[in-house]
Amino acid sequence: MKVTTRFRKLIERDEILPAMGGYDALSANMIEQAGGEVVYMSGSSVSTTTHAYPDVGMTTLTEMVDRARQMVNAVDIPVFCDADTGYGNPINVVRTVEEYESAGVAGIHLEDQTFPKKCGHFDEKSIIPTEEMVQKLRAATDAREDEDFQIVARTDARAVTGFDDAVDRCQRYLDAGADVLFFEAPTSEEELRRVADEFGNDVPLLANMTEGGQTPLYTAQEFEDFGYDIVLYPATGFKAAQYALREVYTEIAETGTQKGVMDMLVTWEERNEINGLDEIVDLEKKYSTDS
Repeated sequence: MKVTTRFRKLIERDEILPAMGGYDALSANMIEQAGGEVVYMSGSSVSTTTHAYPDVGMTTLTEMVDRARQMVNAVDIPVFCDADTGYGNPINVVRTVEEYESAGVAGIHLEDQTFPKKCGHFDEKSIIPTEEMVQKLRAATDAREDEDFQIVARTDARAVTGFDDAVDRCQRYLDAGADVLFFEAPTSEEELRRVADEFGNDVPLLANMTEGGQTPLYTAQEFEDFGYDIVLYPATGFKAAQYALREVYTEIAETGTQKGVMDMLVTWEERNEINGLDEIVDLEKKYSTDS
């Protein structure tokens, strides 16, 4: 089964789909090893690991697609990607879809912020006119070669023009052909439920769990009960990695040894298991010229 079809079926099932965020081949592989059914490539995490920049639209399409391709090649499960604003106008969106599709990803989400965008939970964002986003979504759905390649429409209007405008935009985006709706940064359970009541019977819904963001934290089961189909944990793993790196590097810088942080490290054996060393050794033996 194609990864795009697998992703679509995971979204359409009755059980909610948790999507953990990765940012490189190793994190994608570890999501799969942990039992994840899909990998989400976080634009924020890619930006930080590529440039050490925050999520403010500094990463280019080609940088994102290159990273996506590496992640796709590292796993057997679908990879779903952040595509920011589509990197330009509707014509740019056509290329964005073509590039991501050629990289083997199962879907992307496009947002209605102006360029350069900001994290959906940052202040002082701005959004494009509704009709402009409608045309981007039309371009995206027209450009895909595989009808199962998922186009997720994200609106950031809640924090800019208010809840009602965000709802109106979602309806327009649904009419334009979006496969999934992503209502960014609702501020309460009441708002989450209102979105589900409005659209949950018409189209799959995606919720975003960003620690410290505008939306309170709920469990996947709670989101399923609210009426959602996908819940993102976009940067949780990356934040854990940042914390560990800071602690380990500070310890070595201050003490001259890693002895005080050994409990934060995988063992030699665990590292080799995660990285698949045994499989490489087996291949070396298979193709060895030694008698």
